[in-house]
Amino acid sequence: MNQSIDLSGEWHFQMDSLDQGITEKWYNKDLSETVALPGSMAENEKGKPVGYHTQWVGNQRNKMWFEQENYKPYLSEDEFLFPYWLIPEKHYYGAAWYQKSVDIPSSWKGQNIELYLERCHWETQVWIDGQKAGMRNSLGTAHRYDLSDLLTPGKHKISVCVDNRTKDLDVGPDSHSVSDHTQSNWNGIVGQIKLLKKAPLSIANVQIFPDVANKTARIEIDLKNHTDAIGKTRIHVQATSMGNEQVIRVKAMEKVIDNHSKTIVIDYPMGDQVRLWDEFNPNLYKLKVEIKSGADTDVREVQFGMREFKAKGTQFAVNGRPIFLRGTLECAIFPKTGYPPTDVDSWKRIINICRAHGLNHIRFHSWCPPEAAFLAADELGFYLQAECSSWANSTSSLGDGKPIDKWLYDESERMICEYGNHPSFCLMVYGNEPAGKNQGKYLGDFVNYWKAKDNRRVYTSGAGWPAIPENDYHNVPWPRIQGWGEQLRSIINAQAPRTNYDWLDKLGDNDRPVVSHEIGQWCVYPNLKEVEKYDGVLKAKNFEIFKRSLEAHQMGHLADSFLLASGKLQALCYKADIEAALRTPGFGGFQLLDLHDFPGQGTALVGVLDPFWEEKGYISPKEYSRFCNETVPLARFAKRIFKSNEEIVADIELAHFGPKELQSIIPKWRIVDQLGKVIQKGVLASTTIKWGNGIKLGTINTSIPVKSAKQLTLEVEVAGFSNSWDIWVYPSEQQKLKEDILVVQKFNKQALSTLEKGGKVLLTVKKGSIKPEAGGDIGIGFSSIFWNTAWTGGQKPHTLGVLCDPEHPALADFPTEYHSNWQWWDAMSHSNAIMLEGFSKPVQPIVRVIDDWVSNRQLALVFEAKVGNGKLLVSGIDLLSNNEQRPEAKQLLYSLTKYMTGDQFNPAAELTTNDITGLFNN
Repeated sequence: MNQSIDLSGEWHFQMDSLDQGITEKWYNKDLSETVALPGSMAENEKGKPVGYHTQWVGNQRNKMWFEQENYKPYLSEDEFLFPYWLIPEKHYYGAAWYQKSVDIPSSWKGQNIELYLERCHWETQVWIDGQKAGMRNSLGTAHRYDLSDLLTPGKHKISVCVDNRTKDLDVGPDSHSVSDHTQSNWNGIVGQIKLLKKAPLSIANVQIFPDVANKTARIEIDLKNHTDAIGKTRIHVQATSMGNEQVIRVKAMEKVIDNHSKTIVIDYPMGDQVRLWDEFNPNLYKLKVEIKSGADTDVREVQFGMREFKAKGTQFAVNGRPIFLRGTLECAIFPKTGYPPTDVDSWKRIINICRAHGLNHIRFHSWCPPEAAFLAADELGFYLQAECSSWANSTSSLGDGKPIDKWLYDESERMICEYGNHPSFCLMVYGNEPAGKNQGKYLGDFVNYWKAKDNRRVYTSGAGWPAIPENDYHNVPWPRIQGWGEQLRSIINAQAPRTNYDWLDKLGDNDRPVVSHEIGQWCVYPNLKEVEKYDGVLKAKNFEIFKRSLEAHQMGHLADSFLLASGKLQALCYKADIEAALRTPGFGGFQLLDLHDFPGQGTALVGVLDPFWEEKGYISPKEYSRFCNETVPLARFAKRIFKSNEEIVADIELAHFGPKELQSIIPKWRIVDQLGKVIQKGVLASTTIKWGNGIKLGTINTSIPVKSAKQLTLEVEVAGFSNSWDIWVYPSEQQKLKEDILVVQKFNKQALSTLEKGGKVLLTVKKGSIKPEAGGDIGIGFSSIFWNTAWTGGQKPHTLGVLCDPEHPALADFPTEYHSNWQWWDAMSHSNAIMLEGFSKPVQPIVRVIDDWVSNRQLALVFEAKVGNGKLLVSGIDLLSNNEQRPEAKQLLYSLTKYMTGDQFNPAAELTTNDITGLFNN
């Protein structure tokens, strides 16, 4: 059996910021400091304090761009500059030396000896007693060094130089494999660090190619020969099932070969009772390969699964069964350590959290995870897209003859060699959003190379683009609600609330699967209590600045409310995005950005989970999985707001990608009020349900006459899976109110006169009439912020929905929760934000608009005040224009005016006429 020497523990160490180590032959001297490995410099408190300024040398393109220009402002009390992300207390770019002495036993004489460094960041060079053993620069696989000729029995000194700078090889500065935006560009060695002893004739690699149709597996065994002896070698292979079920031992096979053979191929029958692998049945096998040559024996055990992952028309199929990818990104976000975990349990935790939210897929954005992630995904049944650690830009463009061109082929070869047998490794991409005038030709060749060489997974050119003919599938941004630069033009902001749209028109006549790229990106207000979780190497100094800003605007007490209210809106947006994908017939899947927060690029709080994969308190996995799951009921509404004399029509559909097709299913539906009381209920016709998206189940056609405004919920249950949609029904005729309120759209002489006489005025202003400095330049839309405002230059919407007290009497006839829901779409589409901080006295708004976490301005949608002798209620929403076609506006107007006719209308704040006139352009 193989033997090993564990090298973890104390290593000697020294920084080499001036690049003197090689010329001064540090591999021949004893280094002065110590560190613990596995670990990073940051974990060992090595490096330069953040903000440290020095003169950088060499050809490093970034120099200390991150440290000097971006980290340093975090240390300022009053500056908040771009961009922002988590920061370490110490940081380092450059060469660092790690050194350890080892005693090689006499039994290792004449054997194959390998130095195994599981994950390094990122270039390593190794010396043994002053003799150089080579250089490695893989970002996604272990660094392996053949030391057979350098390590003889006795004591030796191993010196490893790790360099985390970008040199001639540039994978792109934003690649999550190297960027400080997420995991950090750490320096160190993590995971297993060991010396491996193998027999003179040993197994270098085993690759297993399942043939599900013929119930066989082609086994390719690469041998490494460290001897000149000539003879025969016997190879013995046997697969054994893994897991809790009854163990199946597949019949063994043996083969005799010449021991100078390099690659052996065995076609191995798996038997009639072969167990297949997929998300519902993650059946695994362990293949034991044993070679015997004379007195020497070498053994390798390899985990694999019998599965076929293919593009079948416009969707994917696993073992012939259609599947739909419901995925999230993993952008190397690990604030505790600054690097990804290498243990299986940590990855099981992440995958189980994803599964609890109804997902079945993870895309690793511009990086490749350690083997532990594949092992965990194998065991749990999860589909992975791994990438070759690159996000090319103009300096790292593809197809232009730069070092990145060859390196991507080399890196992909290493990835397949290390992880190719894992059944969870289903999709492979060069990386993210490529650049280069020749990228299409280069990536087309890259895809064709791998399609011809390895059929165990599907391949595409790049995550994002290009959609070239060579692709097995397209990973593109077309099919999603909102993209970069679309702002207020997207469906969710530009069109009244409905659910009868899908992405079929965006797919066109496409003939292969399309996976929508980075959908969502809907933001939430920061959880300022999250700061205490950052007890590792990366600190949330950005959150500390957000908190100080909020407190400076006298709203520190609202932090939790902002989080929860904006979170409810964020979840609403994700539900809309995901359901649109599920409604699209023949669609391949989606990849969220993200299920958890992205700490970089200006702090993109796009997750319903925080960077630690923990809940924030406004939506549970159970709630999320109602609209994101293997089977999801769907409803197509032409609108969500109804008058009491209108029919409520909803076409009911289903997206179904469970383990089996469903027989004789009777869909059930009911409409309930906010207290859960059933208003109506019914069933649809019994049906057989095949796999697919947008499966039609029937139509609900009803009406609900009401005398007062109601918020209702349609719930649909199919085969144990349920989903729901809020709708609103308003009376078609309103009760007549006392006419003692002046309703105006301008703060004119009549309004002033009414207030002077002690009257009541409702000022409902037209959109665009507020001064820029009074809030008129604040971009309001219904949706949450897309990505964030800092990184995107203040794109619109610039706000995070509303916060209000649903029990406030002004809203008594406009049913609402404390947060935005679809009945607020009309208001947010016809409104101005009103700045409260310019007033002469504090004002507590009836309806507050939540600003972004960088600006933290006090913003109102509706507020009241005493002005002169009268009472004024100001609506930043235009409630009058065309309100016969805007039932929400008409209903809110009714609710506000009814409130103003009663005794409860008694504003506490007192403002001057100048406070009010100062709001307007004219």
